[in-house]
Amino acid sequence: MTDHLPKFRAACLTAAIYLLAALGLPAHGAAAVQTLPDAATFENIAAQGYVYGLPIVMHYDITYQYSVDTASPQYKAPFNQLRNGARVFTYKDTVVITPNSDTPYSFACLDLRAEPVVISVPPVTDGRYFSVQLVDANTYNFGYIGSRTTGIKGGSYMVVPPEWQGAAPAGMQVFRSNAQYALALFRTQLFNPADIDNVLKFQKGYAVQTLSAYLGQTPPPALPMPPFPNIGQDYMKPEFFDYLAFALQFAPAAPEETAIRAQLASIGVVAGKHFDFAALPKDCQEALLRGMKKGAGMVDASINGPGIRVNGWKMSSPFGNRDFFNGNWLLRAGGAKAGIYGNDAAEAVYPMTRTSASGDPLDGSKHKYRITIPAGQYPPARAFWSVTMYDGKTQLLIKNPIDRYLINSPMLPDMKKNPDGSLTILIQRDSPGKNLESNWLPAPDGPIFLVMRLYWPETEGLSVLPLGKGTWQPPRVELND
Repeated sequence: MTDHLPKFRAACLTAAIYLLAALGLPAHGAAAVQTLPDAATFENIAAQGYVYGLPIVMHYDITYQYSVDTASPQYKAPFNQLRNGARVFTYKDTVVITPNSDTPYSFACLDLRAEPVVISVPPVTDGRYFSVQLVDANTYNFGYIGSRTTGIKGGSYMVVPPEWQGAAPAGMQVFRSNAQYALALFRTQLFNPADIDNVLKFQKGYAVQTLSAYLGQTPPPALPMPPFPNIGQDYMKPEFFDYLAFALQFAPAAPEETAIRAQLASIGVVAGKHFDFAALPKDCQEALLRGMKKGAGMVDASINGPGIRVNGWKMSSPFGNRDFFNGNWLLRAGGAKAGIYGNDAAEAVYPMTRTSASGDPLDGSKHKYRITIPAGQYPPARAFWSVTMYDGKTQLLIKNPIDRYLINSPMLPDMKKNPDGSLTILIQRDSPGKNLESNWLPAPDGPIFLVMRLYWPETEGLSVLPLGKGTWQPPRVELND
């Protein structure tokens, strides 16, 4: 190691001169060299930078496919335009991992640089749950419109960028994003398959428009679209830090970000500046790649590591606003990788598991399983609850012969109950037979990842932090071979 360090520092000297030149900064010989990190520090910064940047890059990828790349099969609409989904998500939807298949989505990627955006929602007349989750480019949930928060009377709400100092229309509630780009994610409850036309009618009452359009005024001068770099869903590649540097220019650093952004700058990752991995000497490249793998391992460990577990289900809610995370980048990254755009715990909670109650890995190629919910002990949710099946490797919905991806509370009237009034959900790869298919949740031919969703949870019944220590427990996943 002693013999290697001088060679590493010499290589990084070349890298430093290149990076300083690329950033338009003067290189002052030895003075610049003394500030460069050694191999271990370089690797550690890359690891911490990966953890910090993963949610930001994941959000950038989704934004790119939804509103930039018109050739993408996942393309939705240009910025500041709404796209209503006429269906629930299926195995064909592959951009967002761990998507729900309960509620048809509506999407609007928001560009707030030139002016605020106004979101309008209709009144609810049939008890239908809906929510509009406002997520910024940091993946902070900075606001909610919907049944739980703003009520059922309908109305218009304004979303503004971090630096906005204008006046809102009289009586209009304002939500301030922490970044100049954001996402409005609409969820509209579907009571049953025959209810889809009613959902579509409700979605027609949604509207997204710029403030000038809402007021009928002349818009401010249009800002040119930035040169969005093309991106793929493989984040374990060195271009990761170029995507991160690009995205950071639209999200002003909060005080808790000062340290990590300074560390990233020390290895050449600077907001709004191109990061050219290929120009780095080999030793620096190797240190960065080792750091990325280390960071990815840290994120995976945070997801699969210890936490509050009840009957084998991990009870956590790693989603919230900037104050909720308070600089805990590992918590933010773990939440994003487990299921980016998860809701605040007050809006929804997500017990999840990859193991049976006994701790054995769930695998549809080896076993059949069951979940039995005792009579009268359904998950405590004011809106609805569900149990969704995912491929344990990809965290995507799986293709199956009955096009069913979940069991949820609206399906209860059509499901068979046990003599004692309990409900058994059958989890297996192959059909249990026509007479039991109403209770069948098709499983993949391999690892299983199960996620429960409780929308608008009854907090007093939940044993999940930060909501409280209630008495309800998720039912056990048990062998049914």
